[in-house]
Amino acid sequence: MTRLIYVLNGPNLNLLGKRQPEIYGRDTLADVEANCRKILPDGYEIRFLQSNHEGVIIDWIHEARESAVGIVINPGAFTHTSVAIYDALNTFEGPVIEVHISNVHKRESFRHHSYVSLRADGVIAGLGIEGYEAGVRRVCSLTAAASA
Repeated sequence: MTRLIYVLNGPNLNLLGKRQPEIYGRDTLADVEANCRKILPDGYEIRFLQSNHEGVIIDWIHEARESAVGIVINPGAFTHTSVAIYDALNTFEGPVIEVHISNVHKRESFRHHSYVSLRADGVIAGLGIEGYEAGVRRVCSLTAAASA
C-alpha cells in the first residue's frame, strides 16, 4: 500500500527562483519537487501542489483527509493570516509539518506569528529549500513508526 504525502504551497511560491532570490534562492518549485521525490522511501508518494488562493489550499487539505498520511505545508503569507487554513488542518488526523524557506524569525515582526504552527507537529524555518526534504523525511518517519 502506497502512503501519500501532500506537499502544499501557498501564494507566490510559483515565483520561487525569480522572486527575491536574495531571500528565497534561485531554485524553482520544480526543483523542490524533484528533490522531494528523490528522497522518498519505497512505499511513499507525494502530491505536490501550489495555489495563490486560500480556498483551493483548504480544499486540498480536505481532500488529504481521505487519502494522505501526512501534510508538508509552506503556506506562504497565509501563515500569518489564515485562521481558515488552521481550521482545515485541525480536521486532518495525520502529521503536519510547516516549512518556511527563510528564517521568518529574522524578518519583519508580522512574520513571527503563525496560525499554522498552532496545529503543526513540527516547524522548519531557514533551511532554504532543504526544509521541504526535512519535512518529507519527518512525515515518513512519523508514519512509518505509527504503522510498525
